[in-house]
Amino acid sequence: MPLPLTTGIETGYPTLADGHRIDQMDRCGHYAHWEEDFELARELGVHALRYGPAYYRTHLAPDEFDWESCDEQMVRLRQLGIEVIADLCHFGVPSWLGGFQDAAFPVLFAEYARAFARRYSWVRHFTPVFQIHRCATRSALTGEWNERESSDAAFVTAMRNLCMAHELAVEAICAERPDAVIVQCERLERPPANGTAAGEPDRWHALRFLSLDLTLGHELAPGLGGYLQQHGVTSNDLSFFRERRARHQRWVGLDYVPSRERGAACAHHWTTPARPAGWPGIAAEHHARYGVPLVHAGSTPDAARAVAWLHERWREALALGASGIPVPVFHWASLTDTIDWSNGASIAANPIREIGLCTLGRDIRPVGEAFVRLGAGGRGSATWGASGTAG
Repeated sequence: MPLPLTTGIETGYPTLADGHRIDQMDRCGHYAHWEEDFELARELGVHALRYGPAYYRTHLAPDEFDWESCDEQMVRLRQLGIEVIADLCHFGVPSWLGGFQDAAFPVLFAEYARAFARRYSWVRHFTPVFQIHRCATRSALTGEWNERESSDAAFVTAMRNLCMAHELAVEAICAERPDAVIVQCERLERPPANGTAAGEPDRWHALRFLSLDLTLGHELAPGLGGYLQQHGVTSNDLSFFRERRARHQRWVGLDYVPSRERGAACAHHWTTPARPAGWPGIAAEHHARYGVPLVHAGSTPDAARAVAWLHERWREALALGASGIPVPVFHWASLTDTIDWSNGASIAANPIREIGLCTLGRDIRPVGEAFVRLGAGGRGSATWGASGTAG
C-alpha cells in the first residue's frame, strides 16, 4: 500500500550573532504566498503538512497569545482536508525569554502548547520542539544561534530545558487531546571543533542519542548521567525524564543526509560495525532502541540528484515497512526551496538551497512531479488511520 505523503513549510526563526532574527517563512515568501503554498500542497497530493505559527510572534508574554498570524491559515488547511503536524517551536523563542538558557522556558512553553491544542482542537499530530539536539548544539556549543554559547555547561542547560519543554508540552497537549500523536524530529550534528568535552569524538558518539533518550525515557549511555549532573541537571530532572509519556503515541522523524554532504567525521559517528551506513541502518538502530514508528525526514542533497534520491528513499521506506519496522508516512522535508543564512541576515549574500518540491517562484520542480506520481496510486487507500499510523 502506498504511504501517505507529507511535507513541511520551513518555519525556523533563530537569532544570529548580529542580532537579526531569521524568519524562514518571511525569507522564503510564505507570509505573502501562504494561500498559494497550501494549494501547491493540495496539488502535490500531500496528506499532511508540518506547519505552525512562528512561536516568537504568537507567544507575547506569560498567558498572552496572539493567534491572528495563523487563524486564517489553520482554517484554510482544515478546509482543504490537509492534516497539520503542528510545529510549535523551531529553533527560536520570543525575545522576552532568555533563550534556551532560561529556566522559565519549559513551563511557559507548555502553557503555549496547551493553548494551541485547545484553540485548534482538530489538530492531532504535534512536533512540540523541532530537532532538539541540533538546536542545543547550534545555540550552546558552536555559538551560531540564539544565545551563541559554546561550553558544556551551556549545552547541558539548553538540552535540559529543550527536553523538559518538549515533555511538559506533551503532557499539556495530551490533556487537551488524549489521542495526540507526537512526531519528534531529530538530526545528527557533526562534532563541534571547539575543544569542549562534548566535542570529543567518543563523547559525541554517546551524546547523539541524548535528546531522544531523555524525551523517550530510555536509559542513558554510561557516564552521561554524571556528565549531566556535573553541569546542573538534578536527580529530580533525571527522574522526570525516566518517565514515559504518551507511550504508544510517538513517531520519530530522522533527518538523514548522505555522508559526503555531512563530512567524514559525521559519517563516522553515524556508522558502527553493528549497523550499515545509510537511512535503513539508522532507522533499524533507532527502532531497536526506542520501538517507535520511524519517518525519513530529510530532503535532497541537491536539485540535480533530487529525483533519484526521492525514489531511493521511497524504496527504502517501503522495504523497512515490509521488514516489520512501522513507517507511517513518507516525508519530504520542504515544500519549497529555502534561503541559507550561513552568510548572515542578508538574503542577497546567501544561496538558495534547492531542496524543495517547488521553487521559491512556486513552480513545481521535477522532484515535485515525481512526488505526485509516487502517491497517485494510493490517494484512496493511503490514509491516516484511527491509531495514528497509516492504514
